[in-house]
Amino acid sequence: MKRGSLVDTIRARLIYNPTSGREEVKRKLGAILQRLERGGVETSCHATENKGDAIQAASDAVERGFDMIISAGGDGTLNEVVNGMSVHERRPALGILPLGTTNDFARAHGIPRKWENACDLLTRRHTTPVDVGQANDRYFINIAGGGTLTELTYDIPSKLKTMVGQLAYYMKGLESITRLHPTQMRISAEEIGVLDEEFMLFLIANSNSIGGFDRLAPNASTNDGVFDVLALRKCSLPEFIRIATLVMRGEPVLNDPHFIHFQTNHISVESDHRVQLNVDGEFGGTLPCTFNLLPAHLNVVVDEHGESSYRKNGPGRAFSL
Repeated sequence: MKRGSLVDTIRARLIYNPTSGREEVKRKLGAILQRLERGGVETSCHATENKGDAIQAASDAVERGFDMIISAGGDGTLNEVVNGMSVHERRPALGILPLGTTNDFARAHGIPRKWENACDLLTRRHTTPVDVGQANDRYFINIAGGGTLTELTYDIPSKLKTMVGQLAYYMKGLESITRLHPTQMRISAEEIGVLDEEFMLFLIANSNSIGGFDRLAPNASTNDGVFDVLALRKCSLPEFIRIATLVMRGEPVLNDPHFIHFQTNHISVESDHRVQLNVDGEFGGTLPCTFNLLPAHLNVVVDEHGESSYRKNGPGRAFSL
């Protein structure tokens, strides 16, 4: 896309979650629309009311011929917008205002957390093609996974996330740690054959930012045509705490013997037990599931220099309270 100007104006549809993060998007909406307008992005908006609402809103925006669809909120809102767009053959540019709690995808792509800078990035309209994952009939742009630990993200009340932000995840994790348990699963991929054993969790990463950490899958990328798969084998509670401590410190963990790591563009996971799926931080059904990668499926507005306000916090933890 060309840089916006008075003679180069595009139409955008902003889909926002009024409760995301600490309700910043709702408070700043007027200023956001004004800043986009000044940059040549004529923007109308849709406020979500219920779970799944952003899927339909994004699909409608594609059919109405908007040049850009902007997801304003957190990773859950972004996931719904991606699902609404991905089913269409013609897909406009996807813009992101990362105003949620974690904003994993934005963090991995140099999209600044400060709303003013994010708006200015949208008006510059520099896009890059990104891969999209498909879990059965649902799409995801950042990460999918399963196991007891992955259930935490959609088990946290939205009000608590609004009040304390990322701290809500750590609070819930400490509360639930004694209930973590391994589950027998069968993970199948051409690259590794079949793994039939007990796992604490598995993660299918499309980017290198997972729950605010960028050292779990440091080489994962949304434009390399493969997933980075991580599976944590059965381990004792002290071993799990040791591994979790390494993750919290931003230290690499892929060489730990409890981890299995490989890359693939197609993987299936099944279990005789009930295992819930987490797709971009939201409930995504239960196993069995087949995961496929759709290369270069969406064009996302990103920082042309790859810079990000998130990275000011150092290479490990890309987050500050």
